[in-house]
Amino acid sequence: MAQRASIAPRGRHAPPLEVRQDLQRRRLFAAAASVFSRLGYGEATAEAIAREAGMSKATFYEHFGNKEECIVALFDAAIDVILGAMRAAGDRNLDADPAVRVGALAEAFLAALEQFPDEARTLLVEVVGAGPRALTRRDRALDGVAQYIDDLNRRDFDRGAAPRFASPHDAFAIVGAVVELASRQIRTGRPAAIAELEPVVERLTMGLLAGDDPS
Repeated sequence: MAQRASIAPRGRHAPPLEVRQDLQRRRLFAAAASVFSRLGYGEATAEAIAREAGMSKATFYEHFGNKEECIVALFDAAIDVILGAMRAAGDRNLDADPAVRVGALAEAFLAALEQFPDEARTLLVEVVGAGPRALTRRDRALDGVAQYIDDLNRRDFDRGAAPRFASPHDAFAIVGAVVELASRQIRTGRPAAIAELEPVVERLTMGLLAGDDPS
């Protein structure tokens, strides 16, 4: 997710402009995740994010027009990391038994959330109140994950390793349920550790796969 970035050296040892801007953006992402997680999106301000990052408010506005633009950009960066982790896990287990791959995908998703708790809260909780643009990004991301899961299921079906989902909405049902489970854990602390959701996700997914093949 938002990688923690150190402060770049100054003077003649300073890195090129594009490198400094990338470091600034990553520092702002980390600061924004911390502020959104601690204060909530509604109470967060550009000034608070800049202060958390150890930067001026002017620097914040060099990267983002407002806090909505900031949370949308942070969401995009975070979802790329999560999808990357899931795709890597899926690729490593592409020809494995579907149950094994489901476990690997669930583990990759939950591990990413556990590793970056502030970003996870921003991604799954605070973005919901960030306005229509953020919600559009969220819907697009969930659709993308659901499509990936459906594509894997179609591949398994074609090679005779699993039945086809009974409905074109099954993959989205899995994604929606898993996101809500993770969001609930982040908001309420139940269960105590987010990794405890892994067997729930596996049972949910394999349960839908146990339905009748529509073909």
